[in-house]
Amino acid sequence: MRGLVRFLGQVLAWLVLVAALATVSVAVVVPRLGGATPYTVLTGSMRPGMPPGTLVVVRPVEASTLRVGDVITYQLRSGEPEVVTHRIVAVGVNGQGKTVFRTQGDDNPDPDPAWVLPIQVVGERWYAVPRLGYLSNAFTTAQREAGVQVVAGLLLAYAALMALRVTVGWFRRGRSGAPAPVLVAAASPRLPEPLPSHRSGAADKPDQPEQPGCRTTEPHPTPRARAGRHAAAR
Repeated sequence: MRGLVRFLGQVLAWLVLVAALATVSVAVVVPRLGGATPYTVLTGSMRPGMPPGTLVVVRPVEASTLRVGDVITYQLRSGEPEVVTHRIVAVGVNGQGKTVFRTQGDDNPDPDPAWVLPIQVVGERWYAVPRLGYLSNAFTTAQREAGVQVVAGLLLAYAALMALRVTVGWFRRGRSGAPAPVLVAAASPRLPEPLPSHRSGAADKPDQPEQPGCRTTEPHPTPRARAGRHAAAR
């Protein structure tokens, strides 16, 4: 029972570690490696696909590649930090000959009132994870940076552990592959035939019939077999 509890505890610890690594990787590490930016959805305009609390990761995109149906994150006013993530429902050209985009929330009945200029586009949705945005908002930027370092350290430690296990396994296999001792048994000497019975004479003692189950002759003493020898195989 104690062994089962210990095993379940180890499994639970590994699951927690894997979940923490996956969370930090999805929320911080992967966006950084991909040059993307994570955002948290605060309103329900993009339900049901991206409800409030969803972590949406946005990567830069050329405005000329955007099409109807793409989900983009854009600034409400160019140069200001407030952004919105909505779906493109129309692509047009304004009076200055520039491409513009009409957007709308999936759960909104009407499109957004203003057209979006290419300069306002922050990027296109790369991936989104429901509810993970709340967890990401619970940490400051400095804490998320520390999380990246922790994940990197854990990954290095895991790689070192795997290398150590491989090395130990190789060493054990190398030792177990050594020549094993081979038992070489000495052949037992062949027993001589029993000697014929000796009688002092016919007149001295008449022949007596053999009794069932009894031998009338004494067997020759059996030489003791020598013990087997052990020799290492060459």
